[in-house]
Amino acid sequence: MDVLLGLQWGDEGKGKIVDFLSEKYDLIARFQGGPNAGHTIKFDGKKFVLHQLPSGIFRSDVHNLIGNGVVLDPVILRKEIVEANHAFGDITSRLFISEKAHLILPTHKLLDAAFEAQKGEKKIGSTLKGIGPVYQDKIGRHGLRVGDINRKDFHSKYNEIVAYHKQQLAFLGHDIPENIDKDFHDAVDFMRSLQLSSSEYLINKYHTEGKKILAEGAQGTLLDIDFGSYPFVTSSNTSSAGACTGLGISPKSIDNVIGIFKAYCTRVGSGPFPTELNNEVGDLLREKGGEFGATTGRERRCGWLDLPALKYTVMLNGITTLYMMKADVLSGFNELKACIGYKINNGEETQELPFDMTAVDITPIYKDFDTWSSENIGESIPIQLKKYIEYIEDFIGVKVGLLSYGPERNQTLIF
Repeated sequence: MDVLLGLQWGDEGKGKIVDFLSEKYDLIARFQGGPNAGHTIKFDGKKFVLHQLPSGIFRSDVHNLIGNGVVLDPVILRKEIVEANHAFGDITSRLFISEKAHLILPTHKLLDAAFEAQKGEKKIGSTLKGIGPVYQDKIGRHGLRVGDINRKDFHSKYNEIVAYHKQQLAFLGHDIPENIDKDFHDAVDFMRSLQLSSSEYLINKYHTEGKKILAEGAQGTLLDIDFGSYPFVTSSNTSSAGACTGLGISPKSIDNVIGIFKAYCTRVGSGPFPTELNNEVGDLLREKGGEFGATTGRERRCGWLDLPALKYTVMLNGITTLYMMKADVLSGFNELKACIGYKINNGEETQELPFDMTAVDITPIYKDFDTWSSENIGESIPIQLKKYIEYIEDFIGVKVGLLSYGPERNQTLIF
């Protein structure tokens, strides 16, 4: 089994790469996150944004699995499946869903908004998709799982949880709209026609039969609940370790861990971002890179590549190969920098991320690089870009095995 995940604050381009690689695999498996993820795929002049479906779903001979570590919104899932069916014919025969995946209820989204509003200036920039509250219910051991939809007591279990949520919402002074769950129940009825499975048995069967599996992560490692820029993080383990708990497969089954990063950095929402550029250079990165959230549409914050942070996430994940995305975006810039260290509180210099990035003043230490003007990277990689890549490889200690220079499948070079 191979694992593919993001090494920054998400939005690295995982969807494109999973789609590009998926023809080499028998099974693509999502292992964490929910509809807060937005994986954009472009091919044959068409664009698709997936929030719940694995990014191999458009390959007719590849099976796809939504694992137990994912939190699932039935309404969004149904919408994605209907759209995919309309564009490609029935895709449900190659889709499996873990019975142990937790369901996002309409009241989870209300709670998400209420909790975020309560934080005021300290809000984390939630996508308001109900992700935090559903993971809270999961850890609190009173969540509702996919397998529950076929139980006779499903509606009573649902009503019990909703009543609990309404108590919380009333305490927070948050209004509860009428008839918020009609679409939810319609979507649950639709889900009953899908292939719900004991996914841990399914994926291990594939593995023992020698079939090729790719585990697909969502968000990025710097948003990991344990090792990210806490508290401005997501609610799941976005690292390679999360692939095991999110799919029910042993760590010894992992062969390769592919880490994806942009040639620069972006972040959506609040939280620390040492190399952020609040100037015309940051604006140009955003414009050239089309840096707007696939899920929220929000502008992404943009900045130079942070090599100490990248080295940190490579270490955490046991990365065996690096994939660089959006190299073309940096062409035509008058300057190019990368952070190679930090000065903490204008004193100590370090290459280690602080325990709490929000509690200290971090000044990036930059290295300048030569720029290039050519955007035809697929025809000939500029020597300046080659040197940029070589420096990254030497700094991180892992080779770059793929270079993406555009959103289409064919705008990709394998080294």
